[in-house]
Amino acid sequence: MRRRTLTTAATALAVLISSAALAAVPAAADSVRPVEALEDATDMVVDGAHQRVFIADRYGDRIAVTDSKGAPLGTLTGLPQVGDLELSPDSGTLYVAVRGADKIVAFDTATLTRTAEYPTGAQTIPSRVAYADGRLWFGYGDQWDSELGMVDLTAETPTVTLDLAGHNFSSPPQLYADPDNPGTLLALDAHISSGPMVVYDTSSGTPVISASAEKGGFYNDAALTPDGQNVVVAGPGNRALTEYRLSDLAQVRTYPVPSEPETVAVAPDGTVAATVLDTDDVGDTYVFPTDPALPVNVRNLSRDWMPWGGHTTNWSADGSELFVITDTYYTPQFRVVDEPRKYAATLKVTAPATAPRAKSLTVSGTLTTGLALPSGTPVKVTRTDMESPDGKSLGTKSLGTGGKFSFTDTPPAGGKVTYTVTYQGDAAHTSATASDTVEVSRAKPTLTLNNNGKVYNYGADVKFTAHLGTTYKNRKVEIWANPFGSDKPNKLVKSGTVDSSGNLSVVVDLKRKTTLTAKFAGDARYQPRSVTSTVGAKVSISTVLSGHYKTKYAWNHTYHWFKVSKDPVVTATLPPYGGRKQKLQIQVYSGGVWQTTYAEYFKLDSAGRSAVQLTGTPPTGYRFRVRNSYISGSGDSVNTTTYGTWKYFTFTS
Repeated sequence: MRRRTLTTAATALAVLISSAALAAVPAAADSVRPVEALEDATDMVVDGAHQRVFIADRYGDRIAVTDSKGAPLGTLTGLPQVGDLELSPDSGTLYVAVRGADKIVAFDTATLTRTAEYPTGAQTIPSRVAYADGRLWFGYGDQWDSELGMVDLTAETPTVTLDLAGHNFSSPPQLYADPDNPGTLLALDAHISSGPMVVYDTSSGTPVISASAEKGGFYNDAALTPDGQNVVVAGPGNRALTEYRLSDLAQVRTYPVPSEPETVAVAPDGTVAATVLDTDDVGDTYVFPTDPALPVNVRNLSRDWMPWGGHTTNWSADGSELFVITDTYYTPQFRVVDEPRKYAATLKVTAPATAPRAKSLTVSGTLTTGLALPSGTPVKVTRTDMESPDGKSLGTKSLGTGGKFSFTDTPPAGGKVTYTVTYQGDAAHTSATASDTVEVSRAKPTLTLNNNGKVYNYGADVKFTAHLGTTYKNRKVEIWANPFGSDKPNKLVKSGTVDSSGNLSVVVDLKRKTTLTAKFAGDARYQPRSVTSTVGAKVSISTVLSGHYKTKYAWNHTYHWFKVSKDPVVTATLPPYGGRKQKLQIQVYSGGVWQTTYAEYFKLDSAGRSAVQLTGTPPTGYRFRVRNSYISGSGDSVNTTTYGTWKYFTFTS
């Protein structure tokens, strides 16, 4: 139910705004929430008695019921091509024009149950509805076959009467009535260029035209003022809203906007809010103070074009909040502006992208709002860096002309430094916060790690030492070991504070090639740094000859003696690894040198073993030798190439 405007409201607001000492009022946070039950939104009414909002979706044949923040409370379904919504003066009943069912349906707003249906006749297509003086007035029909009808709720059995317009409407009339102006019904012929407005006197129960005028129509939306004496329409034209007096349809005031107005709502104190199409994404929601001398308050709630073809802007019942529905990817968004009468403050902060540590830098910015703030208005500045992660106050700075400000600072810490500027807000302006970040230079510390490029035997325990040079506060180093091969993860093997010489050491058992990394996380004056040391690790290789009948030391080596009739078996054992191979090489001593006669790779089994039988009829009296080797890259590369020891043998008859 509407409440009358206090006559001093506009004056009081003007006094507050012009006062030199404005009380600081923290701005509440606006909110946005998707109305997931809907595909589209075409009409909205606010039930202040039950703190509920009803949102119609004519394409989804339903009405979503939410609380004042857009949280779902229920859904009213079975309403084909749902049209206009209207609340009874006591907010106890919701009346719904149902185009696709040729009827008006009533719901109890407390229980959300259907309480009555009023059929309007076959093919009447009721789309607009308004409650006035105990009667439901409805606009119905299609194009030039449009008319005005009435459901008399005062009768013991409510009756429906059609063909009451007395005017040739080009489309079903949009209807508006207010209990504070009894006996008055406004009808807009909104879809024709002449834009007729028709005012009816309904005090007798039969509508009689009391005023009519052509106003250059195509109105997208309209709303009555709190006393029901005037109407504000979105149009005519595409750059303004216009207020007319119902008694004679004289123009009272215009509300200029930069693009096509789509919706309009009037608060209990007379404050007008509107949305515009906003194809340029510069501002979509406009709040006009009751004092015409004050500037309009502009907000940009959505990055998309604002919805059109419905009433999707409303004030809360007490007028303290503004509800606006925007449409994003076919899911309507329910937005709440908590302080709509306050001018939205926009704060921008600009700092250099980079700067040297301990040198002065300049941060600048602007604080703009629809109602300009005076020079000297304070803003708070906070610096957040590695030395002050929770922020350090740099005091307050004052706005200059045009809302500009700037200040200098000498950052003591390097790294990411954030300057945050906050405007607290006041009785006429919302609060605002913005920040920008500077990457402040830090010195490069000395960090080394020994043993790079060295190769060690399989299983060797190797000491690695990281050395850290001068830093500011952080003296901690981490050493990580990353063995070759995807089956072994990079692992932290030592972490701690370096000793008085700047060293941190760890012993690593090397069984594969390994990359060691020393890491320093940095501090407020020295940048992070890491260095690597990659070392090799050989494999262990065991070669065993079997099938010989004796061993004997000769020609400076131990020889295995085989009968010509016996095929030697050479068995190699290496540390196992997937896909690993070993290279078998045979040489014969001839002409005073060892000459290779055979070489081939053999795959190792899962235990790292490979047994090769040497077949054929070898000559007697010759000296032979054989060895097994691991060649990095032949089957895998996780170890360093390693050559096994030679095993010597000869044959006798």
